[in-house]
Amino acid sequence: MKDQEARQRLSENIEQRQSAIKLFLRQERPRRNRLATTSVVGSALAAGFTAGPAFGGTKFATGIQGALTLEQSSIVWQALCLAAMLMSVVAAVATNLANSHSVAAKVSAAEACNAQLEGLQTALNFGRLPLEDAVQLYQQYTTQVAFVDDAEATKTSGV
Repeated sequence: MKDQEARQRLSENIEQRQSAIKLFLRQERPRRNRLATTSVVGSALAAGFTAGPAFGGTKFATGIQGALTLEQSSIVWQALCLAAMLMSVVAAVATNLANSHSVAAKVSAAEACNAQLEGLQTALNFGRLPLEDAVQLYQQYTTQVAFVDDAEATKTSGV
């Protein structure tokens, strides 16, 4: 009977840990995607703002000056350079935020751990794994996601 109780407790721990991981993934996947998109779009816009003057030179600047009825073509150069600089800064900040917080690596580790815990839960439910091995695997898997906070999942699930 003790073995069955221990299996049940381990099963509950697995479910709680998976709940915490799923919450983490719901929050971090969109963040990862936003940072990656911001970085790519910012870099592309920075390149785009410099492409016209780089390829068209003074003819490009004069053409834009005429189209916008500006007094000086230098305003075109200044605006494009400022826009390119701002987009470069935005791209650099987004990239560095993603890298400094290891967002992509943490999301990947959480996804892998969640899949491993799912397999462990299945093996545990069908009694295909000795309890000692299951506990060892649980510890091994969960150490990969030590950055996932169980407290948040407990608060939101009401446990």
